[in-house]
Amino acid sequence: MPSFQFQNSCALITGASSGLGAEFARQLAPHAKRLILVARRAERLKALSQELRQAYPHLCIDQKAADLSLAQEREKLAAWIEQEKLPLNFLINNAGLGDLGDFFHASWERLEEIIELNITALTHLTHLLLPALRKQAPSALLQVGSIVGFFPLLNYGVYAASKAYVNSFSQALHIEEASHGVTVTLLAPGPTPTEFFEQAARLGKKISVTSRAPACFITSQKEVVAVALKAILRNQAIIIPNKKLSIMVSLLRRIPFCLFQKFISK
Repeated sequence: MPSFQFQNSCALITGASSGLGAEFARQLAPHAKRLILVARRAERLKALSQELRQAYPHLCIDQKAADLSLAQEREKLAAWIEQEKLPLNFLINNAGLGDLGDFFHASWERLEEIIELNITALTHLTHLLLPALRKQAPSALLQVGSIVGFFPLLNYGVYAASKAYVNSFSQALHIEEASHGVTVTLLAPGPTPTEFFEQAARLGKKISVTSRAPACFITSQKEVVAVALKAILRNQAIIIPNKKLSIMVSLLRRIPFCLFQKFISK
């Protein structure tokens, strides 16, 4: 079976209104035949669609304002794809939420939303759309996890645990789907200048990516997406889009937990 290519692809991107989702749309636009952009914020989707249509008149773009934390919205999206007979061959599960702060003082409503979007929605949407990806093989599935998914981290407890699920689930699918022509790649980025910290910060707190990580570990949105797309073409199971960060993650995963606990407690 030939390998997956971006040229003339039909790609669905969740969380497409900003951050990595919008950047995936921008970098795929010159190559794809159709982009299905999904996010909650309709106005931002409209602005991005107008930008891309102006730059790439050949590109067909569908805007779908949807709250993917709701099962009925996910099912409605999948039903529309089937009804329209769209040749979906690339799914980017990018939508996600975070929370920064200790677990004791966390809002349960926020934690529940993180679990529903980061775990349930990602799993459900993958389950709903995997038949389409198999049908259009060779195809690709990109799951956006995080390096925090490799570790239990203070003040990121539920978010890190949700990404640990994504990391493990994606690696299992990479093996399962290989014989069906579906390339499954886990993108595990580190600190990236997006709206993540602004949205994850609790009321009254202002947090920037530069305040949370050394400059050498921060990777731009453009670089994260470019590296991820190259990894898909190479059929990589996991990609950490920063060499120094990748080395650090590899080393930290090798040390005993008792030492790691002291390291993160400082």
